[in-house]
Amino acid sequence: MSQLFTGRRAAAALVTAALLVPLSACGGNSDSKKDEGTEKSGSAAPKADLTVLAASSLTDVFKKAGAVYEKEHPGTKVHFSFAGSQELAAQVKEGAPADAVVTADTKTMDGLKADAGTPTVIAKNRLVIATGEGNPKKIDNLKALTNSKLKVVLAASEVPVGRYSKQVLDAQKLTVKPVSQEPNVRAVLSKVELGEADAGIVYKTDAATAPKKVDAVDIPDAQNAVASYPAATLKASQHKAAAAAFVKWLSTPEAQKLLQQAGFQQP
Repeated sequence: MSQLFTGRRAAAALVTAALLVPLSACGGNSDSKKDEGTEKSGSAAPKADLTVLAASSLTDVFKKAGAVYEKEHPGTKVHFSFAGSQELAAQVKEGAPADAVVTADTKTMDGLKADAGTPTVIAKNRLVIATGEGNPKKIDNLKALTNSKLKVVLAASEVPVGRYSKQVLDAQKLTVKPVSQEPNVRAVLSKVELGEADAGIVYKTDAATAPKKVDAVDIPDAQNAVASYPAATLKASQHKAAAAAFVKWLSTPEAQKLLQQAGFQQP
């Protein structure tokens, strides 16, 4: 660099100014790393395209959260892939390109210890009974679901919401014979919305997404189950710094406000 300053003072000044412009555009952060996962502001900053695998019950709130995050972090794009937690785990183990994962239970996340970083629970949820609008079958408790005349749908037992459903029904010594077992909670909700089922057990937050199509019958706390949502970065991520920043952001007051507005409980 010394040869740049051996000419006239005017030339040196011009060179100095030229060097300072890009530094100021990067915010002067000397601690920023120059890899693809580093978050920077300014049009010259490299973009980080994140892929986040997330449980189906997070669909609506994460779409809103992603938009907020992108606005606050120019140059970073967040792409979501929603599915049942068991499907997400299978994708991770098969090496699907992704940067972070958020499941609807700790059991599924525990099975990803070899593939994911240390998880952080970002939210909790509870179950409700979803019925058709106006609750035409007058379903008011879990025991009502044992009526053989009702068409009841549940999530499959390997799906977190299906496992939680079995847990609460077994605790009450109730036997429910579902007409179908669905791959995720949104599929259960859809069956009820379309009138293909009289009732189904879903998360409270899912029922809240369709207030004009379904009614939500509360399950007493003493009979209910609490679902925890852990989030973690993936070890195979090509954008580790940006992925870690997004997972950390999910626990900030701003992100927590979005989750609570959607009906999720504090972790």
